[in-house]
Amino acid sequence: MSPMSSHAEQVSRLITFGATIMAEKSKILVVDDEDALRTVLSGELVSEGYDVRTASDGDEAISAIQKETFDLLLLDIKMPRVNGFEVLKFVKEQQPRTKVVMLTTFADLKNAIESKKLGAEDFVSKPYDLVDLLTTIERVLNE
Repeated sequence: MSPMSSHAEQVSRLITFGATIMAEKSKILVVDDEDALRTVLSGELVSEGYDVRTASDGDEAISAIQKETFDLLLLDIKMPRVNGFEVLKFVKEQQPRTKVVMLTTFADLKNAIESKKLGAEDFVSKPYDLVDLLTTIERVLNE
């Protein structure tokens, strides 16, 4: 076998492996009490190839987590009734392998530290740049 055909076979195997990984869409739960933001963000994520569910508050998020396993949660901190920190604690107890990126308009050090302490992988301030958020999602999912 020549070195050229060996290399071609390796490339072919890598392409096949990559296609297999891409076929398994990451499942993301978007949790935010702002309807417009939740709708736009979930639409963008679907167009990027993700399998997306949404929840409008912490109660809905906990209910969804009890029914399904998620690869990633995009989780607003400030919500009525059950806040993002409570949902973060719940998901890390029930689905410890689920990654979490916290979203908030309250971009302060205290929230960032609390998020990390409770197990969040990252923290993004609203309003966020979509490209930056998508980059963060990819990085967190691949960690």
